Amino acid sequence: MSVADSTDGPSRLNARMALARRNALLLAATQAIAGSASPISISLGGLAGFYLLGADKSLATAPVTGFNIGVAAGALPAAWLMRRIGRRHGFMAGAGCLALGGLVAAIALFRSDFLLFIVGLGIIGAGAAFTQQYRFAAADGAPTSFKASAISWVLAGGVFAAVIGPQTVIYTRELFAPISFAGSFLAILPLAALAVLILTFLKIPQDTVVGDEDHDDTPARPLLSVISQRRFITAMVCGVGSYALMAFMMTGAPLAMVGCGFSPNLATLGIQWHVMAMFAPSFVTGRLIRRFGRDVITGVGLLILLGCAVVAGLGIELWNFWLALILLGVGWNFGFIGATAMVTSTYHASEKNAVQGFHDVTLFGCVALSSLMSGKVLNTWGWDMLSLTFWPVALFCLAVLGLQMLADRRAATA
Repeated sequence: MSVADSTDGPSRLNARMALARRNALLLAATQAIAGSASPISISLGGLAGFYLLGADKSLATAPVTGFNIGVAAGALPAAWLMRRIGRRHGFMAGAGCLALGGLVAAIALFRSDFLLFIVGLGIIGAGAAFTQQYRFAAADGAPTSFKASAISWVLAGGVFAAVIGPQTVIYTRELFAPISFAGSFLAILPLAALAVLILTFLKIPQDTVVGDEDHDDTPARPLLSVISQRRFITAMVCGVGSYALMAFMMTGAPLAMVGCGFSPNLATLGIQWHVMAMFAPSFVTGRLIRRFGRDVITGVGLLILLGCAVVAGLGIELWNFWLALILLGVGWNFGFIGATAMVTSTYHASEKNAVQGFHDVTLFGCVALSSLMSGKVLNTWGWDMLSLTFWPVALFCLAVLGLQMLADRRAATA
């Protein structure tokens, strides 16, 4: 055996590791830039909708609902397009979608067209569906030992996006005064262009090497058989509950803050802290799940969401809003990631496409409805009712989770 032959394996592994690290860094940078379109849309969607509407403000959060529907509706087309043209070009198309949505939203603001503004945010949401795939692309072709780190690197980009988006709003929202917020949505265009520039350096390997642990020859069961499992139902209830509560308060909080006399800049900074709290714990959430278990971390997340409701219900000072939003982000992170990990334990590899598709359609459908109802509840009953709504939902999720844990314990001792 030649020296070249004996070193071919390690050399290929080192080359894959170097490429994986390079791709992870590029995708993290792209996440920081392109991902900033989401906090821009979330922080301004309800506020801009409020100003565009007439006397009835109950539909003010409908643009944020449009954004969430765009994310849900864009998920499957994004996956299909990337299978056809590759992930690099698919991600570039996603950035173009962000730019188009930003342009349409800005035009809608200049025209005072509420429906067109919803369409614009829906297009931005469809572009954001592509950014949801960055973490999976970072893991493609990476050695098994680096996959988790690659995902964490991309999530780090989300922390920077939480700063870039709101700061962009602060510096551009009055750029075309007296047309408020149009400048912020037009700012998405250069951000998308910069994302495309970064993506030109991305090289996703076509001959991805899959580890043995990724293979599963178990025949696929009918979808109904999978989703009727008690553990899947528990995971679905907790995941949808965590995400829907997060969207419910996050959507209404900027409107409530402005309604209490705080400036749009302070409302935007509240969303900045919230989005940072959503992403930052991800660096330790995986380790916590491995140590304490999926169920425990999911339960902790739901309890933190109840803590968010307590802080929000104590008053309407700025610290109430900001601390509630920070707890909302951390609670969502633990609750949703823990519940997602529970879902992954309920199906075989051969079933993942159907089960994940059903899960995401159900999830984002509920999230869209939650963001729409946020405006109606806030407009009709006020901020206190928004926080009180957390209690029955979170307690129901905790009850379902507790019964599941008891059933698992009995099965283990039987």
